[in-house]
Amino acid sequence: MSTALLSQADRLVRDDVAAELAWDSAVDASAIGVAAKDGAVTLTGFIDSYAGKLAAERAAKRVRGVRAVANDIQVRLRLGRTDEDLAAGLSRALRDRTTLPESVQATVHSGHVTLTGQVDSLLQRAIAEFAASDVKGVKAVINRVEVMPRASSLDVRREIARALHRDAEIDVRGINVTIDGRVARLNGAVNSFQEREAAERAASHAANIAFVDNQLVVRTPESSTHDHQC
Repeated sequence: MSTALLSQADRLVRDDVAAELAWDSAVDASAIGVAAKDGAVTLTGFIDSYAGKLAAERAAKRVRGVRAVANDIQVRLRLGRTDEDLAAGLSRALRDRTTLPESVQATVHSGHVTLTGQVDSLLQRAIAEFAASDVKGVKAVINRVEVMPRASSLDVRREIARALHRDAEIDVRGINVTIDGRVARLNGAVNSFQEREAAERAASHAANIAFVDNQLVVRTPESSTHDHQC
């Protein structure tokens, strides 16, 4: 994309994302490219771990003005690892997460990992994915772990609302929570991607919830100014 065609706002977002990638110690940004257009950011290039690829995506989402991220970074290892090596590393990684049940298993083919099994909550499902992502040599993770609800009569909506209120990162005034079976749905508007993800993370801890439908939108600076004026 030609620099001449970029607006000042696009250039600012692009440069801020590049700066955030360079700042984040979990990201090797030396071979990552950044493009931005109307709040949509595209990450390209190469990195040496899947965890680093995910960290780059998280870093981009933290930047003010970013509303969507296309993560086209490719994982390219300096020293290759066999699937046998990866399987051994995955076994250790899952075993070390003591909150994960033994039913969670990993299979690997050409560096691509598939997770299966059953857990009690979305949080445990996420822990399994993070564990697999941290193993050096993993190129991608497909998470097919199922959430099986515990026999509980908790008022899930009330518990999620309380969790949102406790989280200092979240302005709950613009968030509405509804429960549809095993789905927690978040509606409304927040001020940043970080706040949007914090709300989803808080809801994912709830028992009996198998999926968080995060429909929260990130306010633009213009809409925030309008809201304050109304």
